[in-house]
Amino acid sequence: MDESFAAVEYVVHTIARTAVDNETYFGDLDAVVGDGDFGYSMARGFEIVLAGWDDIDRSDVGTFLKKIALTITGRIGGTSGPIWGTAFLRAGSVAGDRTAVTADDAVAMLRAAIEGIKARGQSDVGDKTLLDALVPAVDRLAAELAAGADGQRALDAAAMTARERAEATRELIAKRGRAAYTGERSIGTLDAGAVAVAVMAERVAGGWADHATPHTSSEEAP
Repeated sequence: MDESFAAVEYVVHTIARTAVDNETYFGDLDAVVGDGDFGYSMARGFEIVLAGWDDIDRSDVGTFLKKIALTITGRIGGTSGPIWGTAFLRAGSVAGDRTAVTADDAVAMLRAAIEGIKARGQSDVGDKTLLDALVPAVDRLAAELAAGADGQRALDAAAMTARERAEATRELIAKRGRAAYTGERSIGTLDAGAVAVAVMAERVAGGWADHATPHTSSEEAP
C-alpha cells in the first residue's frame, strides 16, 4: 500500500480512537449548554468503525472514506452523524479513485469536508461549532505546506491553531444546535465540537512520526 494511503488510514484511525477515548470528556463539555449526547454519540459511531477496521474496502482512498462516511451516518445519532458523515463523504468524493494522495490533495479533501459541514449544518465560522477550530486549522496547515514546511511542522502548527481557536469559542454565542437556545448564557463555555477537533489534531500531530507503522488490529491505538 502506498505510504500516503497509510497516512490517510492513520489520520482516520486516530480520529476514531480519539472520539472513543474522550467520550466522557466531550460529553461533559456538551452537557454544559447542550444536550450532553455528543461524546456518547461520537464514541458509539467510531467504535463501529474501529471494530470493522480491517474489513473496510481499501480499493482506493475515495472508497475507503465513503465507507467510513456510511458507517458514521448510520451509527452516530443526533446532528453529529450527518455532519461527520458528510465531511468524510465530501473528502472521499475529492479523493476519488486515487490510491495515493499528495499534500495538495489532502488540503483539497479537508476543504471539501469543511464545505460539506457548512452546507449540512447551515453554519459557518463564528457560530460556535467545530468549524471555529477546523477552518483556521486547515488554513494554517495549507499555509505552512505552501511555505515549504514538512508534514510534521505543518501538523504541529495546525494543531496549535485548532487549540487556540477552540479555546476562543468561550467568547462566542452559540447559534446552532441545542446550545443556541441558551443565548448569551453560552458565552464563557467551550464548544465541544471545536475542542474535539483540537484534541484530534493534537493526537494526529503527536503520532505523525510513527504513522507509517500499519494498524494491524482494530484494537491498536495510534
